[in-house]
Amino acid sequence: MIKTRITEKFGIKYPIISAPMGPFYTTKLAVAVSEAGGLGVVSHATLRGINSIKDFKEQLDYMVEHTDKPFGLNVRVARIQTDHKVLLRKIPQWRKENPKLREQLIYGLTSAGGPRDAGKMWKEKASDMYHFHVGPALWLVDKIVESGCDGIVATGTEGGGHQSYEGVTTLVLVQQIAQKYPEKLLVACGGIASPEGVAGGLAMGADAVAMGTRFIASNQSEFNQNYKDLISPATARDTMLTTGGFGPIRLLKNKYCLEHGKVMTKDEKISQELAYDIDEYLKDLLAYEIVYTKGDVVDGAVPVGQTCGLIDSILDVDDIISGYTKKAERILTNLCSKIS
Repeated sequence: MIKTRITEKFGIKYPIISAPMGPFYTTKLAVAVSEAGGLGVVSHATLRGINSIKDFKEQLDYMVEHTDKPFGLNVRVARIQTDHKVLLRKIPQWRKENPKLREQLIYGLTSAGGPRDAGKMWKEKASDMYHFHVGPALWLVDKIVESGCDGIVATGTEGGGHQSYEGVTTLVLVQQIAQKYPEKLLVACGGIASPEGVAGGLAMGADAVAMGTRFIASNQSEFNQNYKDLISPATARDTMLTTGGFGPIRLLKNKYCLEHGKVMTKDEKISQELAYDIDEYLKDLLAYEIVYTKGDVVDGAVPVGQTCGLIDSILDVDDIISGYTKKAERILTNLCSKIS
């Protein structure tokens, strides 16, 4: 059995976490991951867009009703994500009001912005919840550490969905963080969808790995079957970066992706955000909604990581988590046996 600082502190059996994939809903997937011995993560989902605060609370209630295992959540703290300040306040309140939620909700991941507001609030009002933040480059990780976060999710450019402008790979980033901040809890994310990837992430110094695309292609995820069916036939060359709601986003190449254009510069993206009106925002969101709910994989946006080139079948979540970890254990044991 592989034991790491995260499996020990979080009380989970396997060092595998489901990556958040907002604006999509991953609540049922999070239940399955936690039940299988990993750590399921509730995404900051915004497809319904009516009352996102109430919607988020309903997802957390669903979690404690369907599993008694630990789980986490993600809050996107970008400028354009207008509900995040309310969520940061509400989450400690909900944990205080619900003993089961306080016991099980042990991991809060912030992303797509700065961690300071969440760090200050959660340290004061939810000090028993581990606060991690997504770090796509070492200079940004420096800021995360300065803010007092408990850990870092090192997310490289290979991953699907929203990425940074930095373009640093997971392979390089995890090593950099492990060398500079060995005392910090570390999750490797992006480019991992195999037992070899699990073993590699742990060998580089990560305490767990997070996977997104691999879990989309599972029988327990909420994603439309048309979406899932695109992943196995795809190769690592079948994705590209374009501009998403928070900056660069990695999508599977289709009509929408190819027509969406090249990645804007950071300054261009900020100017676009400042000029956004609600209609433009909803139009952009619709491209994600139609693929998730209706299975429109031609005109919809399909976030997928380069790991699609590693995935050849749709599996049960339990087989992914237990099977990958056990094979990773054999890989690491075999490597250790070669040391004399």
